Amino acid sequence: MTYVQASKNTPMADMPIIKLDQFLKLSGLVSTGGHAKLLIQSGEVKVNGKVETQRGKKLMQGDRISALGETLTVDFSQWAAPADQTDNFQ
Repeated sequence: MTYVQASKNTPMADMPIIKLDQFLKLSGLVSTGGHAKLLIQSGEVKVNGKVETQRGKKLMQGDRISALGETLTVDFSQWAAPADQTDNFQ
């Protein structure tokens, strides 16, 4: 997980992001990066209701991912780092 600088219109100073292929692996929908790549490139993954074919698509909190008959919502609180390790996410 990485962080991006938020725009002036967002209340948070930094917003976490995760790439689509990483999310598919972390969520357990796929077991390997190769499987994620094939699934995405074949047009079988939707992000917020639209087919996404870029495996590096940056996802943010609340994005909805549909694949393999399941729909998941990006929720970074599931992967929160221990308080003493939060500085490692630069």
